[in-house]
Amino acid sequence: MAMTARRVALLATCFVVAGLAGWFAVARWDQASWVATVVSTLAAVAGVGVAVWAALPRSEERAVRVSDTGSSVAGRGGTATSGLTGPVAGLSGRIEVERTGPADASGGGNATTGADLS
Repeated sequence: MAMTARRVALLATCFVVAGLAGWFAVARWDQASWVATVVSTLAAVAGVGVAVWAALPRSEERAVRVSDTGSSVAGRGGTATSGLTGPVAGLSGRIEVERTGPADASGGGNATTGADLS
């Protein structure tokens, strides 16, 4: 599993909360009000960590989505694409292609409907 920024933020938060809990466990518990302080401190640190984790982008959000494309017609020596065409190099996320229109190459060209990632 890759260590994304979101995962690092979540792990760091867990370590900080565990460290604080351990430190509070060995501290003197003279007053009952300290319990409230401990609980609120742990909750605050956990809340900040989770907020940072939630604000960081997910890696799978880098998707290419193509939908509801129209029709295309290629003339002699031309290219018609209804959907998506391009190189695969550099694509790291999902690719979604749906409801592409017809691509007509009856005029002697090249036609693609859907995805051509060559």
